[in-house]
Amino acid sequence: MVVLGIESTAHTASVGIVDDEARVLGLASDFYQPPSGGIHPREAANHHVEVLPTLVGKALEAAHTSPKEVEAVAFAQGPGLGPCLRAGATVARMLSLAWQRPLVPVNHCVAHVEIARVLSGLDDPLLLYASGGNTQVIAYARRRYRVLGETLDVGVGNFLDKLWIGLGGRFPGGPAIEEEARRGQELLALPYSVHGMDVAFSGMLTASLALHAKGANRPDLAYSVEVTAYSMLTEITERALAHRGRNAVVLGGGVACNGRLREMVRAMTESRGGTMFGPPKSLCVDNGAMIAWTGQLAFRAGVTTPVERSAVQPRQRTDLVPTPWRPD
Repeated sequence: MVVLGIESTAHTASVGIVDDEARVLGLASDFYQPPSGGIHPREAANHHVEVLPTLVGKALEAAHTSPKEVEAVAFAQGPGLGPCLRAGATVARMLSLAWQRPLVPVNHCVAHVEIARVLSGLDDPLLLYASGGNTQVIAYARRRYRVLGETLDVGVGNFLDKLWIGLGGRFPGGPAIEEEARRGQELLALPYSVHGMDVAFSGMLTASLALHAKGANRPDLAYSVEVTAYSMLTEITERALAHRGRNAVVLGGGVACNGRLREMVRAMTESRGGTMFGPPKSLCVDNGAMIAWTGQLAFRAGVTTPVERSAVQPRQRTDLVPTPWRPD
């Protein structure tokens, strides 16, 4: 069985085609690059509208698949930027109607969990989900994915983007800060904001920009931000492991591509006798394949939606989405 998935929650437009053994048959993506500042939702949505039809064709071609072989069309229903979500949902509805195939709504965060879970071979890991709009530690319990800890203000990726733009750079900030941090040597004092199982980044943003205004160089600042922010994420992940009695962690989200974060979480889990798995970067960032695979699971469990009831949900919570494909 082949399912096509459409991802459009933020700056990424992506179409993936996945079979029922989680093999990625085709994947085509395009990224909106704002001319300045951060993501402009309406402009990003316009970008998605322009490129998604072409991406559908590229994904089908790469998969050597025809529309008649697609069993269902899945789309990211939320959470995300409203205009961007609507762009992807509109294309999914059109394909569903044109091909006469079921329409399957998918939660973006759950999709990160499921693609990492199947690729890792781990049955019940924790997920550290670190991206632009989301920062959460997620675990499964009683037919839902539960949020054990999360950001109290902005996602870690959003924080990195704002910081880098404030330092004179361009969106996206995470990869640029990672590159800059490799040249850093001095660890500067920054706010370490862990509140139980939750984290906050706005104080670190203010302090970092203030240090830069006082003459701190960018490499040292980038190095200090990475060490401090990723130590916070590693701490709450370890606390979640202890609380749940688990020993396995998977990573998801664009920030989870960062080499320093991966090594810090790996060192923590291995020190506890556990395992850490980070998907390849193409499947760790937002992508259509994770939507298609989660659509596979949902469709097999009987989850579909009529077109007239397929409204996007920009604030859809991870822990409010049933997962009937997983047993208690």
